[in-house]
Amino acid sequence: MAEARSAAALSFAVTHDGVSVSYDQELLRDIWHAFQRGYKRRIGRFKNDFMAGMFPANSLTFSLVVSAIAIFSVLKRDLSFGIVPFLQHYILHYIFGDGLVGLGLSCLVAGALVWFLLVQLLRLSIKLLLTYKGWMYESPGKPVSTSTKIWLGILHFISRAQPMLHSFQGALPHLPLPKLDDTVRKHLLSMRPILNDEEYAELEFLSERFRKGVGRRLQRYLVLKSYLSTNYVTDWWEEFVYMRQRSPIMINSNYYGFDTLNEHPTENQASRAANITYNALQFRRMVDRQEVSPFSISPRTKVPFCTMQYERLFNTCRVPGEEVDRLLHWDDAKHVAVYCRGVWFKVIVHNGKRLLDAVELQDQYDEIVAHTFEPSEGEKNLAALTAGERAPWAKTRRAYFRAGVNKTSLNDIERAAFVVILDDDEVNYDPEDPSKLDRWAHNLLHGKARDRWFDKSFNWIISKNGHVGINTEHSWGDAAVMAHFTEWVLLQDVVYSGYDENGRCKGDSKVKISPERLKWEIPEPALEQINKSLTVAKELIDDVEMALLVWTDYGKGFMKKLRVSPDAFLQMTLQYTYFKNQQKFSLTYEASMTRLFREGRTETVRSCTTKSSEFVLAMCDPKKTASERVLLLRAACEKHQELYRDAMCGQGVDRHLFALYVIKRYLEEESPFFDKIFPPTYLLSTSQTPMNQCEADMKGLSTEARLRLITAGGGFGPVADRGYGVSYIVAGEDTISFHISSKRSADNTSSREFREELKRSLIDMKKLAEGVANEKKVDVNVVANGNGKAAQ
Repeated sequence: MAEARSAAALSFAVTHDGVSVSYDQELLRDIWHAFQRGYKRRIGRFKNDFMAGMFPANSLTFSLVVSAIAIFSVLKRDLSFGIVPFLQHYILHYIFGDGLVGLGLSCLVAGALVWFLLVQLLRLSIKLLLTYKGWMYESPGKPVSTSTKIWLGILHFISRAQPMLHSFQGALPHLPLPKLDDTVRKHLLSMRPILNDEEYAELEFLSERFRKGVGRRLQRYLVLKSYLSTNYVTDWWEEFVYMRQRSPIMINSNYYGFDTLNEHPTENQASRAANITYNALQFRRMVDRQEVSPFSISPRTKVPFCTMQYERLFNTCRVPGEEVDRLLHWDDAKHVAVYCRGVWFKVIVHNGKRLLDAVELQDQYDEIVAHTFEPSEGEKNLAALTAGERAPWAKTRRAYFRAGVNKTSLNDIERAAFVVILDDDEVNYDPEDPSKLDRWAHNLLHGKARDRWFDKSFNWIISKNGHVGINTEHSWGDAAVMAHFTEWVLLQDVVYSGYDENGRCKGDSKVKISPERLKWEIPEPALEQINKSLTVAKELIDDVEMALLVWTDYGKGFMKKLRVSPDAFLQMTLQYTYFKNQQKFSLTYEASMTRLFREGRTETVRSCTTKSSEFVLAMCDPKKTASERVLLLRAACEKHQELYRDAMCGQGVDRHLFALYVIKRYLEEESPFFDKIFPPTYLLSTSQTPMNQCEADMKGLSTEARLRLITAGGGFGPVADRGYGVSYIVAGEDTISFHISSKRSADNTSSREFREELKRSLIDMKKLAEGVANEKKVDVNVVANGNGKAAQ
């Protein structure tokens, strides 16, 4: 339709009176506004990228350098390292002579060159500064070392220059490549708790052979790659772990996030969708303008993190391929794609002059919610293609969605800023009925398979009664960035944007735009593949079991009283729970991030250690006292924190082994070591959802207002066929939420049983502190009684 209108905007006709020109003034005005917006965005992006690349320098420092060179040149002193005399006497002399014009231009050009060189030296110094990781290993509660104080002071000083989103990106250090000997040694230690003596001896022998043999050759190739690439593992990780995955990404890869638990600002589905869409687009504008803080993950310490993933948050879609998928990103999108009761729509969010307000978006959503269209053949189940196997979807897309109305409509979905799902179901949180939260998690993780576009970077899911959630494709980015975005949008929606007394968006509409229904002509072979994909997806859905737990008996405050890290405390609790549930220890995956380095993504913390197993066995031994158990708990937590710090500092095990394995496959080398250990099977896969990334936006909020924003975090599907997936979030001083997933087809797992065991474990962990307190009271009484008898 847009192409037809453009063609009609300007037309020529030859008549008896000459050439007649007719045009649509309104449409030409729209085209002009679109052109203006395009070049303004390009200029703005260039300016922001330039300023970010020159950080911490700015126009003031440029003026100072040029002025200093000019003043000293007038005083016959050269600060330009000979550049001014060279330009003045050998180049500009032939154009402007020896006057002030030539001198001024020489000073300007020389000043720019000197300023640029000084900026690059400064950024190189910042890069060297950021290689320091000693601050990570400072013990909590103990005095900070002098070197770390100086380091933090310098960073705080630099941060006063008001860095933009990507200001530190070029100055971040490259991910360091661990030494082969260190990785082999750490891997061996991580396997000790789960192997018997005979198995461990065999692995020890294979590890030594690998370390002295083929491992050396693989490491040399990896050293070369680390020198020639920004990050030695990220490109391979994205390709082989995500893009070459041929199984469905629904449940297996995509993850989800929750709405606030204690706040339900409106039950009007269209209003909530409009406010969420508007605030999400405000965040997109902040990313485009680089107004998001590069310290958003760590606002207090001012340590910058890699911000690459923010660029791929919007206007991004994963496109299927027969062997490997592609991740496509567009610079701009003026619409979002919306699915409602089997029909797809295109909602305009920018009218060529400005972003539409929430109340103007609500008009479009109202029309969609009230629609009476019947889905065209195949349209209702079309999205099931993104929930099934990747190769059949790629073939179907190439054969039937590359021309005509199908191509146009598919482009409108894939090139949208994001997707909004106006769901048919109502969801709720009821502390007295956990099954409601379980159903909500199932709804966000997979829905009905046909009502989510799983390839899109994310889908906002708006329930019929106004609750929201999000489903996220994993290849473009990790949970930390998604959690930051979701937290910001919910904060704006609940606290700042709000709704009127009728639950509608605030304000008055200034423009009226109707949504556009997408059209489809789906042939029979494509319909057959849609049904096949839907069948595959439904089998996956029927096999997954979700069980959620919102624990309010205690939270972060209690854990700190035990003088242990909250994350380490919960990891030990999960180890204890898993052992009681399975009667054995297993390889455990905990995700940590490596975004202290450029293009860093994640690393694995192998949480099951000899220290953690000793603690768990002590918890199961009735002869052990509370004091003995607490000492073992602290030792296990300290070991866990050591591993977590190593992982964040690029000294983990798994990504290094993964990269070595990829090279081994390229070279077609034989390796009994890799045959034994690869791929690792994590029967317990865990992840913590970060929060409080919007502290700057939450300043001034009361404790009561902050409690309104508590969320259950998010979760993911089971990673191993016979294992558990557990995500958790420490949502406050007295709230922890857990998301437990497993497969119903496995005879050894049950998410609901794990949840009940987890409750008992959390109670046992609390009794530790009480037990230690009671033992101290007994000791005090014994001493007091003893002293009393001695005095008598």
